Amino acid sequence: MLNNEALATYVAQQTVNLLPDTVLARAQREIETHLPAALDRLHHLIKHVKMWTPGQFDHLHSTQYCTFLYLLSNEIFTQTGERELPTRLFLLNKAMNAIDLFYEIDMPPVFFIGHSAGIVLAKATYGNYLVLYQNSTVGKNHGHAPRIGEGVIVYPNSAIIGETEIGDHCVLGQGTSVINQKVPTRQFIFNGTGGQALIKPNKQAQLPLEEYFRV
Repeated sequence: MLNNEALATYVAQQTVNLLPDTVLARAQREIETHLPAALDRLHHLIKHVKMWTPGQFDHLHSTQYCTFLYLLSNEIFTQTGERELPTRLFLLNKAMNAIDLFYEIDMPPVFFIGHSAGIVLAKATYGNYLVLYQNSTVGKNHGHAPRIGEGVIVYPNSAIIGETEIGDHCVLGQGTSVINQKVPTRQFIFNGTGGQALIKPNKQAQLPLEEYFRV
């Protein structure tokens, strides 16, 4: 595990390698300033993810590093309002992990990315204990953004679009699209006929999110 100084150098150098007009010393100084707060947020998240060991961050673990780059870019933007370095970190994350997760988006304190490739997230409302898998999309429609409740699991190739509300503890099956719909709490959502989402109550005593998180 890299110490803070080495980690700041590592991230800054990666940014320079991707975007050669980045000033290394300036990027490194700014990253070092905001790194402790970003790591605090990351370790809070790691503590709650069952498959990860609390207190351990591996910069070579692609999902952990993908999450870290978002948190760092968001922390810098939130604390300073500055956009240049957060934009560069966003582009680095996009190039390395194929995820479109902008630094202005307010992700919840605890979320889990199963595989980052192809994930595209709009500025929407995201509840805590969110699970996202590859090629999942949250998008606006005519200016309306979705609202996603707590403990929602989004399996691969699924989309939540427009004026949609997903209630707490819902599960979107693979390849499901929900567009301008309101889904109650504790539902399984499948791909029905004619492109319409098929919604069935989840009557299981154990919540699916308990597979992923220490809650």
